[in-house]
Amino acid sequence: MATAPTLVKYATPNPYTAESRRELEHAAAELMKGAAIEPAPVVDLLDDDEPLEVELATSLLYPNCHYSYRQLRSHVAALDAGKIDELIALGTKHRGRHDELLRSFSAGQSFRFDILMDIGGFRDMHRHRRCVQLLQGYTDAHGYEEPICPGQPTLAEAGLEAEYKAAMDAAFAAYRTLRDSGVQEATQSAQYLLPLGTRCRSMFKMDFAEALYISELRSGVAGHFSYRRVAWAMYKAAAQRHPVLERHFRIEDVNEPVDLLKR
Repeated sequence: MATAPTLVKYATPNPYTAESRRELEHAAAELMKGAAIEPAPVVDLLDDDEPLEVELATSLLYPNCHYSYRQLRSHVAALDAGKIDELIALGTKHRGRHDELLRSFSAGQSFRFDILMDIGGFRDMHRHRRCVQLLQGYTDAHGYEEPICPGQPTLAEAGLEAEYKAAMDAAFAAYRTLRDSGVQEATQSAQYLLPLGTRCRSMFKMDFAEALYISELRSGVAGHFSYRRVAWAMYKAAAQRHPVLERHFRIEDVNEPVDLLKR
């Protein structure tokens, strides 16, 4: 440890985070036992009419499984009040004197987007820190994206579809081999084998100003087609929910072919 950077040298594990994650993973697995992951849209702007207790319990489980928020919430909402309270208690059970509450306790925001997108695009979306983000672990459970950019050839048109599919399938096979190897921390290490085109799920909670900002910024022609599509879907969902506010968005139509000279 003599050569370790200072911040790493004095870092210690956080029992609150580690123990809470372990117990919440178990609780999510028990609650969703036997349930297949249901299909979900790229962007799902959630309604906001569930009780705060249901939102808290669902938000605590969400980062510790691979189900959509809506599917997970339906199972949580079916529980009695006592069971929901037990789930919430798992999030505070191991909290030490100086521990802040888990991020999942940040609840009550007006705009909650459950997003399923590729890892590469997500890494840019992840930079928006003015909103609360609940992140699920990378996995092969949601498959992968095919790069589609309006005005540009598809993989099939470019003659690359078979080659792309073979490369992604090979990467997924290597991921599963390492994940299931039984080696210490294999599940965590295997995530590094997943290509950036792999789909991942995350929850973004924010106010109207941040929803407008992300939609405008990430839909611009200078952006990557992957997150442009997500930003457009966020805008359309917000405009449908609040049509009187639509005129305030200065938005780029991502379905129009991109003029590369404007990038």
